[in-house]
Amino acid sequence: MCGRYVMARAVGDLLAEFDAELDEELVVPPSWNVAPTADVPILLERLVDGSPVRQLHVARWGLVPSWAKNPSIGSKMINARSESVLEKPSFRKAARSRRCAVPADGYYEWKGEGRSKQPYYVRPKDGRPLVFAGLYEWWKDPSRPEGDPQRWMLSTSIMTTDSPPAGYAGGILAELTALHDRVPLPMDRATMQAWLDPQADDAAGLVDLVRAGAHDVAEGWTIDAVGTAVGNVRNDSAELIQPVGSLF
Repeated sequence: MCGRYVMARAVGDLLAEFDAELDEELVVPPSWNVAPTADVPILLERLVDGSPVRQLHVARWGLVPSWAKNPSIGSKMINARSESVLEKPSFRKAARSRRCAVPADGYYEWKGEGRSKQPYYVRPKDGRPLVFAGLYEWWKDPSRPEGDPQRWMLSTSIMTTDSPPAGYAGGILAELTALHDRVPLPMDRATMQAWLDPQADDAAGLVDLVRAGAHDVAEGWTIDAVGTAVGNVRNDSAELIQPVGSLF
């Protein structure tokens, strides 16, 4: 699963890296400890005058389905299992027509039990930002009047997939398998372009496409043991991602 991650790049850097534009001005403070329900940047594409336009938006992390009575359900839906995303009522409509990409610098995972849990930071070796396959939804707050700009909430979920199967002799894929049985679903740039296409209507094929390339993308990652301070959501600084020891 993915329950904490890092997104510390400036809006301008994200726009340039992913060839996106803004629908409206927004502020995304850097965070080295993004937690569920936080506001996070997402990339999505919309049809403008018949052509797809890629935009950067801010969404609440934890998808809130349109039929939800209140947004509290979102805290339980920060991740969507790619194997069943087209079957689950909370995600299937979004998987068909509201697909997004969630940019990140890396993500955290923990290994161990209780107080002995050790956090690890997983990131691309080349330092470039990565993108996870995601879904988004709009939820209308019935307690707010028409015309209130806060009436509509944009929320998102990060899709996950199984870790590489056991049996790798070594390398990053074996390390990921030893770390956790799930990983957030990463995309290369070509796959992201297909995933975001608002005119694509083969949702099952797109899910298969993203899943098929996930482990190839992950081969470019590395894992660092980091300090336990990341376990407290109030801690948020670049020191959280500094390595403290060898893996496992």
